[in-house]
Amino acid sequence: MSRIGRAPIEVPGGVTVTVDGPMVKVAGPQGTLERQLPGAITIRQEDSNLIVERPDDQRQNRALHGLSRSLVANMVVGVTAGFTKELEIVGVGYRAAARGPGSLELALGFSHPVLVDALEGVTFDVPTPTRIVVKGIDKEKVGQVAADIRKLRKPEPYKGKGVRYLGERVVRKAGKAAK
Repeated sequence: MSRIGRAPIEVPGGVTVTVDGPMVKVAGPQGTLERQLPGAITIRQEDSNLIVERPDDQRQNRALHGLSRSLVANMVVGVTAGFTKELEIVGVGYRAAARGPGSLELALGFSHPVLVDALEGVTFDVPTPTRIVVKGIDKEKVGQVAADIRKLRKPEPYKGKGVRYLGERVVRKAGKAAK
């Protein structure tokens, strides 16, 4: 049995979970998230815990058991605390500027500024011109927006210039050997 899927999900106070067949709706202080569970996976509520169950031990149901439990647990964490991803920009002249809560302007060494619009429910914070904080309640959307920003100018291996996750280690290559 799945070790992840078997663990109960603790629902903190102030969070309401509504299960309607395959649809799960989680509402909390940060907002509301909704998701349809895959396959024949079911959820039942016991006191302040959610139990994710699978109907049998078929390969497909075993695969979806832990996934479904993780998705619902991330929904609970998202509506209570939210998720953040931090990016840092390395390079001379590379910088970011916020253009409202859902828009970002990046100077990444191209001949033009790059404008990035956030998905619904995702906001940007720019504490310094070389640091971007992506915030939201949906872990999937926050991660996707951060990955899309990083994809605009990946860190290159010779000088390390580009957009990287905070704390990401870029393996550097040696340049040309001099005669």
